Amino acid sequence: MNRKTLISWLPLALFALVLFTPLRTPVMGTLQRGLLATGLWNADAPAELAPAETATTPIVAAAGAAYPHNLPLLTLDGKHVNLSDLKGKAVFVNLWATWCPPCVAEMPGIHALYKKMDPKKVAFVMISLDENPAKAQAMLKRQGYTFPAYFPLGPLAAPFDSNSIPSTIILDPNGQVVARHDGMAEYDTPEFKAALENLTRPAKN
Repeated sequence: MNRKTLISWLPLALFALVLFTPLRTPVMGTLQRGLLATGLWNADAPAELAPAETATTPIVAAAGAAYPHNLPLLTLDGKHVNLSDLKGKAVFVNLWATWCPPCVAEMPGIHALYKKMDPKKVAFVMISLDENPAKAQAMLKRQGYTFPAYFPLGPLAAPFDSNSIPSTIILDPNGQVVARHDGMAEYDTPEFKAALENLTRPAKN
């Protein structure tokens, strides 16, 4: 192995060292504390998803309101769908790729959260940015992930365009962006689950 090849593999080797050895707990803990301290993301208590004004009057889909995002997608089995088809649900959108180690690392938590949510109220849209869809399909099948995965049918427009992945965007039932995070995070927490559910509760009269 020449020097150039060794250098190119070094970042992946270091990531594997952290992920698959006892270093995972202190390093991941430090990462999460750093995210909380900087205010970039708070997956344990996401204030973005549960602001005070929506705690008693959650956002609900207004009859006849136009969905703001036209995002054509392709399902794993080749069907054409659009993000607007999910109007009326809170939507967890995640941009990922098989070649992205942080994307792969956060997927177990996302899948665990997905299995706990009511699919009639919360939709998961896992958008693969892999150039080879077959590779993405194989990885999902190998890991046993059952959340819905899609492939974009064109360039991603705002708010889904990002210079880095993983990226996660949370939409309310009207399709409005209520939170966004670029980077890895732990989503399988009681607080985050409750925040998603809070978006789907009907307003009290």
